[in-house]
Amino acid sequence: MITALGAEHDGRTMSAEASRTKSSEDLKTAAPRIALGADHGGYPLKEAIKAMLDKQGTAYRDFGTDSTIGVDYIPYAKLVGEAVAAGECSLGILCCGTGLGMSIAANKICGIRAACCADWFSAKMTREHNDANVLCLGARVTGEDAALTLVDVFLRTPFSGDERHARRIAQITALEQA
Repeated sequence: MITALGAEHDGRTMSAEASRTKSSEDLKTAAPRIALGADHGGYPLKEAIKAMLDKQGTAYRDFGTDSTIGVDYIPYAKLVGEAVAAGECSLGILCCGTGLGMSIAANKICGIRAACCADWFSAKMTREHNDANVLCLGARVTGEDAALTLVDVFLRTPFSGDERHARRIAQITALEQA
């Protein structure tokens, strides 16, 4: 498995060169791909999430970090947020010690609706009602099994599309242009 910064994994073997040659049309028609990122505090949880995604055959792109050596979380939130906002990845998952710093940083990127969740109901509702596109997790406050459940709920829950929720998301989007 490729583990370098920005490395892709589609549930099958894929070279880094082959992944770079995909066109935007290929990305639109391909199976959803998840953007992953973590700082040193979230690295072990990110690796557990990757193992779960591998088992499910879910495609992902790992933006790093690649160890528990101390790093700032902002660059990883930026990389994941930009990939999701650009449509290169359908959803993102960020892990740090609490999930809070990642969510603050990711929400600075236009088009990102990042939610820090620690329970399944919040993970479900943030997708269903808020159409959140990035899940932020705290590796130091949420156990691995619970975090994997949150990831599963987040990835499996679609946006409801209800008019009231779409209207509210439009109002949130308007704040980005203000």
